[in-house]
Amino acid sequence: MKKLSARRRHPLAAVVVLLLALACTGGLYVFLAPSKAEADQTAQSLTIEEGKKLYAVGCASCHGTGGQGTTDGPSLVGVGAAAVDFQVATGRMPAQQPGAQVPEKRNIYSQAEIDQLAAYIASLGAGPAVPTEEQYGPQGADIAKGGDLFRNNCAQCHNFTGKGGALTHGKYAPSLEGVSNKHIYEAMLTGPQNMPSFPDSTLTEKNKKDIIAYLNAVNGEDTVSPGGTELGGLGPVSEGLFGWIAGLGGLIAVAVWVAARTAKAKKS
Repeated sequence: MKKLSARRRHPLAAVVVLLLALACTGGLYVFLAPSKAEADQTAQSLTIEEGKKLYAVGCASCHGTGGQGTTDGPSLVGVGAAAVDFQVATGRMPAQQPGAQVPEKRNIYSQAEIDQLAAYIASLGAGPAVPTEEQYGPQGADIAKGGDLFRNNCAQCHNFTGKGGALTHGKYAPSLEGVSNKHIYEAMLTGPQNMPSFPDSTLTEKNKKDIIAYLNAVNGEDTVSPGGTELGGLGPVSEGLFGWIAGLGGLIAVAVWVAARTAKAKKS
């Protein structure tokens, strides 16, 4: 009789083979799958490409096909994503019509489209990035310091409480009441239209946060003027005018009344 020597398979052999297969598959994925950096770069490239399409439709006619600028609009090379976010999100761009100053109006782009436009413009040249909430948020802000900084750097145009004011040749400094913290920060960072820019070398990130906190304090919904009526918040100009018209006018009226009474007394 032939002896049949049958080798029995170990009961855990199938499990070991399965684990080895999974390990090989995982190793291949690690080597062959795209890295996170590559995936982020691909997503950023797609965002820039979408932004380029939006730019070609809404911006190229004034700013040039490559953002180089034309006689109808300045160059956008190097303005950065923050400038795009401010101008487009506040509706100032695309401009409705040429003029001494482009006013704020209703925004026609979604935030996703604004981000795409900003990514494309940022790709043309280095510039200020869109600030984060940590940069313009109220945490750690010094309102008193912000008031000093605002009065020294901004009140000449925007009035000492940010109510706005007139400039030359039909230009004006807009009111800052109701403007979001993000857009105030971006305006300081980029200097839109007639406004000078205040980079971190001039006003630090903390300084900008302090100024925003001051504006929120003086223009908040619950803010009450401690001196009674604020007369538009226009400061000594309106207060002096009120003094001349009401105060001096009242004195003149009293003087006329006294003179009239005196004349009647003499006649009688």
